[in-house]
Amino acid sequence: MRAKVKDVMSTEVASVNGSSPFKDVAEVLIAHGVSAVPVVDGEGHVIGVVSEADLLHKEEFKEQYYREGYQPPLRARLRHRLSRDGGGARDKARGDTAAALMTAPAVTVRPHASIVSAMRLMEEQGVKRLPVVDEEGILEGIVSRHDLLKVFLRSDADIAGEVREDILEHSLWTEPHDTAVTVRDGVVTLSGRMRRRGDARLVARMTRRVSGVVDVIDELEWDVDD
Repeated sequence: MRAKVKDVMSTEVASVNGSSPFKDVAEVLIAHGVSAVPVVDGEGHVIGVVSEADLLHKEEFKEQYYREGYQPPLRARLRHRLSRDGGGARDKARGDTAAALMTAPAVTVRPHASIVSAMRLMEEQGVKRLPVVDEEGILEGIVSRHDLLKVFLRSDADIAGEVREDILEHSLWTEPHDTAVTVRDGVVTLSGRMRRRGDARLVARMTRRVSGVVDVIDELEWDVDD
């Protein structure tokens, strides 16, 4: 029922190797219209990620700005002071290759991970794109926030069909005709009557897990409060 990362990820991935020069990395980002690219070794293992922000440190920390009395805004100075990598931004400003510029280790995701887990990982790590790797860490694809939004493009009819067939008809309930499913703009309304309260609650929980469901309105009633 739950969509997987492999269902929405892009398999045509722009990447660079650790020895790629600064300008080559910038060209890859611009040419492919992306904000970050994975850095891979000779066997395709993801060893890091280099982003636009990593490259822009080169300009942000140029000595000429400081000679002219320039200081970054207070917010930027505090961000660097409180960042997890401490002086990493200044170190990256001196970097000339992808290996020196990248953030490592890379935050990655497996192809069979759920869309929900990928969304949570992006939120927790503050990233917009995740390299998708196999069990050995070899690059298989890339998934972005834009890709994850595709799951909400499912039609209402598809969502309703899955709820009826996979949850109400092919699960453990013997009287699916007592329930009704309607979907509008991804919001599912469950109505009707079931034998047990526990079953009704379980139907609602399972419906919330269906890919593309925005919300569930639970109007189910029951005969036995178990």
